[in-house]
Amino acid sequence: MAEAGTPEPGPAAQPGPGADRPPAEIETLTAAVAALRGGDRSVPAYARDVCERIDGTERVVRAFVPEPGRHDRTRTAAERIARTWPDPAAGPPLFGVAVGVKDIVRVDGLATRAGSRLPPELFDGPQASVVNRLVDAGAFVAGKTATAEFAGSAPGPTRNPHDPRHTPGGSSSGSAAAVAAGAVPLAIGTQTIGSVIRPAAYCGVTGFRPTFGRIPTDGVVPNAPTFDTVGLFTHDVPGAALAAGVLCDDWRPPPESPGLPVLGVPVGPLLERAGAEALEEFQGQIARLRRFGLDVRPLPVMADFDATVRDQRIVNRFELARAHAGWFSRYRDLYRAETAEAVLEGRAIGTEEYEAALRARELFRERIVTEMTDGGVDLWVTPAATGPAPLGLGTTGDPVMSLPWSTAGMPALGLPVRRSRRRLPLGLQCVAEPGADERLLAWGAVLEQVLNPGR
Repeated sequence: MAEAGTPEPGPAAQPGPGADRPPAEIETLTAAVAALRGGDRSVPAYARDVCERIDGTERVVRAFVPEPGRHDRTRTAAERIARTWPDPAAGPPLFGVAVGVKDIVRVDGLATRAGSRLPPELFDGPQASVVNRLVDAGAFVAGKTATAEFAGSAPGPTRNPHDPRHTPGGSSSGSAAAVAAGAVPLAIGTQTIGSVIRPAAYCGVTGFRPTFGRIPTDGVVPNAPTFDTVGLFTHDVPGAALAAGVLCDDWRPPPESPGLPVLGVPVGPLLERAGAEALEEFQGQIARLRRFGLDVRPLPVMADFDATVRDQRIVNRFELARAHAGWFSRYRDLYRAETAEAVLEGRAIGTEEYEAALRARELFRERIVTEMTDGGVDLWVTPAATGPAPLGLGTTGDPVMSLPWSTAGMPALGLPVRRSRRRLPLGLQCVAEPGADERLLAWGAVLEQVLNPGR
């Protein structure tokens, strides 16, 4: 749970638990499932190991909401899984796997605090459908992961596993950091603007934000329902595809040989928002993809990007204020300054202005998809963030590289690519047309092998 004030950074000389760990020591989701279903370890023994890893990483990373009874609760859950599926080989897709769940998503038996100081009973209700799907697929919840207050911009206590002096990003900070630190192989987050792709980039993991609406959002504390999307974090694309197949509505397995996508680079105002280091790395990524044989097409788009940013903010703030209308009136003094300011801004927006921004959003969505089709593009590619994770814990970073795609409800995949000069991760963002999630992940696996051979 987020504290009332900005957390103090840890000792400057101490790297995070995942900073220099060889990749082989961090278990991917597919490897964990294979070991559990293959009988190489029991689910209760695995659950005990997960809790011990969490205990170790939490001393620096603080990715999870504190839970004194975690060991007992997860042991009970693991034993239930073992009884339900006595033959591990016949277990469901996520048999025995530990998952972190962002603390705006309701989980039976765990309080939802939304990173705030408000009474947690305000957020009580049925368990979220996304958690039901995880449990039905054989997973257990390792714990609630820390979030920025109400999935906004007031940072939680989490620190970047690569360097605790730097932000892990937000608002799904705990989920990204929990995977990056090796505590769990899968974590659930949400994205309203950039709250999956950006922390995935900052923490050096894979982030997947599906098409708007493909994962149900019932049981999730709202931020801006027009944009709110449940997403996930894993170590690689095969793990993201495995989890997406369980969580997304109407999932259709992609072809085994998806072919090579045509990539579009959105030349213009969006890329101009990226920093020099991110753009330099992005150009290197594009060069590698071209050498591999991919068709990369620069396309000038989003000439009116400033208007898109403005319209997105109007919708976001208006809906945030509406979602908090009852709570804010009663508990205003408990809100962090950043959240209170956003709610007050939303209250000042009129209905006509809001409805005009919604219409502009629909036009933008139609236009960007048409430009993909006209340009013969399968995927847009951009830097996953404006640069590496900023120094300090007082900000969650700039979400602008994700803003147009979230505005349009398009599926996005964040791929970790390399570390920056400061030994912090940098990543690539890939975006497909709405509904093309399966193809996005299939093509993403190809790009991952080109940019990260052997990952």
